[in-house]
Amino acid sequence: MTRFDCFRLKNEMLVTNYLANAIGVSWVIFLTYHPVSPPAEAAVRLATQVGFVFEPLWFAVMLLVTIRFERPIRLFLSAKQRGESINHELSLQARKRLLNEPFFLIALDLAVWVIAAVLFSLVFWISDVGYEGIYHTFFKSLQTGLITVIAAFFLLRSVLQKTLVPNLFPAGGLYATPGTLRIRLSTRLAALLLACNLIPFFGVITTLQGTFYANVIDPSIFEQLRSDLLRSSYVFMAIGVFLTLQLSLNLKRPLKNIIQALKAVRNGHFGQKVRVTSNDEIGYIGDVINEMTEGLIERDRMRHSLEVAKEVQQNFIPKTEPNVSGLDIAGKSIYCERTGGDYYDYLPLPDSQNGKIGIVIGDVTGHGIPAALLMATVRSSLRQRILLPGGIGLIISDVNRQLTVDVEDSGRFMTLFYSEIDSENRRIHWVRAGHDPAILYDPQIDAFEELKGPGIALGVDERWEYAVNRKDDLKDNQIIVLGTDGIWEAHNTSGDMFGKDALYDVIRRNADLPARGILKAVITDLNEFQSGLEPEDDVTLVVVKIM
Repeated sequence: MTRFDCFRLKNEMLVTNYLANAIGVSWVIFLTYHPVSPPAEAAVRLATQVGFVFEPLWFAVMLLVTIRFERPIRLFLSAKQRGESINHELSLQARKRLLNEPFFLIALDLAVWVIAAVLFSLVFWISDVGYEGIYHTFFKSLQTGLITVIAAFFLLRSVLQKTLVPNLFPAGGLYATPGTLRIRLSTRLAALLLACNLIPFFGVITTLQGTFYANVIDPSIFEQLRSDLLRSSYVFMAIGVFLTLQLSLNLKRPLKNIIQALKAVRNGHFGQKVRVTSNDEIGYIGDVINEMTEGLIERDRMRHSLEVAKEVQQNFIPKTEPNVSGLDIAGKSIYCERTGGDYYDYLPLPDSQNGKIGIVIGDVTGHGIPAALLMATVRSSLRQRILLPGGIGLIISDVNRQLTVDVEDSGRFMTLFYSEIDSENRRIHWVRAGHDPAILYDPQIDAFEELKGPGIALGVDERWEYAVNRKDDLKDNQIIVLGTDGIWEAHNTSGDMFGKDALYDVIRRNADLPARGILKAVITDLNEFQSGLEPEDDVTLVVVKIM
């Protein structure tokens, strides 16, 4: 911003207000006709003389009062021109004053012309020039004030929107500025009605009434009156058309800008902003749309981040089933959000022999990114720790100690079921850390058994020592099922839970299928039970069949 630009911006509202006063005075002097009788001519000359004395004084007072009111605005513009930092208090005060200035100047103009009407009438009353002179002066001053107010309303608002608002409100937010009066749409329509109807009507009535009181018989005066009334009518019609077009453009431009921004949003482009230059209802809509697009941009970033997180987490899930002699294994995780806290993995054992594998399943509290991060932490710790010496009880105890330090007092924890299956020796060892027991089904005797054991969730107590549980008599065609509570705690539209009995029934009916077939049957029954409802929790299932 150059010095000239700064000077122009500082004085633009002041000059515009003087222009509005000049329009009001010019209208009354040059475009209205007030015939007076010869006795009243002295009153007109006296009014002119008083005006020459007092009007410069009033305009000087208006200048000082306006500059005083604009002081925060002028300080703001000066600091901006010099490139200085502007504190929040000055910025807020300048914006308040700027938005309130049209109302302040309009009120000041009206007050000045009302005072002028009263003062001139009082002078003429004291001078005993008669009722005609008092009438002539009073209504002429009021008419000047009304025309000035209407001109100031439209001119000041136009200047405010085109030049000053972009400098003080580059990011919009006019409607959110506290302590300001608002130029609402109803206010603009009322001003248009006043300019196009009431002021012309008032002017015609004043002219006719002045002619009546003048009591002048000369026919030429009536011819002059007819000519002036016609001229005034044409001028007012032209002004009405101009103001209507101006108001239409003032509404059309921002609405077009709003429509363009909404079309861009519809097409997935969130960078286009609505240019907000008013604090009326349209300006408020523009601010809301800009805030909405900012939120959509942030949501788009979050969506992209979630997609990346989903891709990373999908890489944690086993991509293929392990090929273990004597075992048929299948696993699957379904997240209710893009990322989740359910976890399963197949772990190669350091002393692995043919037919031996580690299988782990876990469930972190909550969903989304926090749960996924905690799941990734446990996965990393477990994979590193399993490469070191020690039994599975010691392994899980060490992972628990590390996790407890990581989560501290966040309230988050993770349940876990870790198992080592040895198909050659027909046995299974497991550690249960707060997780639901695994299910063992023997189709030969149609019996279910839960692989229970003591143990609390990981991340709760770092001193907990986990015990190892074992079963040494695994048989052919027995089925081991490890799952998370997203299966049996799933609800349908009636609010009923799927339950473990339904899970047992699916396993029983499909026991002859391979592990992948049993897994698909459970997921299919679960989806049918939920009848298309969005899942409330992550679902993870691992099926192991002894061959």
